[in-house]
Amino acid sequence: MASLMSIVALSIDALLPALPEIGSALGVTNENDNQLLITMIFLGLGFGQLIFGPLSDSFGRKSIVYIGFIVFIIGSMICVTTKSFEMMIIGRVLQGVGLSSPRTLSIAIVRDSYSGDYMAKVLSIVVMVFILVPVIAPALGQFLLNFYNWESIFYVNLIYGLLVMLWFWKRQPETLQKEKRIKFTSHQFIDGAKEFVKFKDAVAFTFISGFITGSFMVYLSTSQQIFQEQYNLADMFPYIFASLAISIGLATYLNSVFVLKYGMWRIAYIATIAYAVISVLYVVLFWSGNNPSISVLIGFFALQFFAVGFIFGNIRALAMQPLGHIAGIGAAINGFVSTVMAVPIANYIGSFVNDSVLPLFIGFSIFGILSLLTFIILKRKKDSNAFALD
Repeated sequence: MASLMSIVALSIDALLPALPEIGSALGVTNENDNQLLITMIFLGLGFGQLIFGPLSDSFGRKSIVYIGFIVFIIGSMICVTTKSFEMMIIGRVLQGVGLSSPRTLSIAIVRDSYSGDYMAKVLSIVVMVFILVPVIAPALGQFLLNFYNWESIFYVNLIYGLLVMLWFWKRQPETLQKEKRIKFTSHQFIDGAKEFVKFKDAVAFTFISGFITGSFMVYLSTSQQIFQEQYNLADMFPYIFASLAISIGLATYLNSVFVLKYGMWRIAYIATIAYAVISVLYVVLFWSGNNPSISVLIGFFALQFFAVGFIFGNIRALAMQPLGHIAGIGAAINGFVSTVMAVPIANYIGSFVNDSVLPLFIGFSIFGILSLLTFIILKRKKDSNAFALD
């Protein structure tokens, strides 16, 4: 499951060092437009889930993963053959549509097999392994850029994806048995969406996922610009990016250790408080807009992403917990809503990240606070229900 999801990470993060070169090769004049090569793949990821999630509830998980990968291959071929930035964007959207299948269905497969805090533990381990890819991906992209060209990054993604698909075909059994499949109908998605919105907690945790993903996506799309342009650290960028990814990986590992003892709800709530507090502290300290030293910035990023490591897996598990009977559609709607929320958030905030990191942390603050407020409302509801039962 981690390997399936890691194809997504490799397709995004390995390309980061090559953004200026791709933009130059395709005649991009506004440097901020290069961010679209990152955010548009997320747009494809969001919409693709609406197709593949419901289909997997009717036809099983494995066959739909293969179909998604075929779409990813088509998108990749467009990216490496085009001379137009607009066609490159279309190729990236198609890549995202194709990759939405393994990304979404890996979560559905985990939900088919596990539930409760143990599901959160498994998802934490999956995310922890998945995070190792961003640790090495930018360095891999830089290596390929130094010795070959930016097109080689796409070819390496394809080769890696094919190897993962072979492994998936050979070792992963089908987790949705025929007797549990939902008959395919034209209104299947609408019925699934109606079922989804019945579970208010799932809807609320989906919104939190959108807030956190959106603010984090700003970092993904602007990190190359921040470290290479604002701090003149082009050579160090892959290593800085890797060190910050390790921060998330460590947190997801610790989450897998502690989640059975303390519960996914409690850990996610505390981590969301930390996420909001850290970002607000940065905004207060550096409100002038002047960038701090690189060590201070990396310190704040590391703390911020350490909190993220405790949020991502738990929030997904909390949203999926009541949706076991519609795991495919549930994972699709959860992923779609959170991604469709995240893309405009990332594009809007990213447009302000020109010569200062402050807009990025303002975004972290706003959406961290919104996530915390959502959690507080859920907590009050949870406490009142417990009181009523007593």
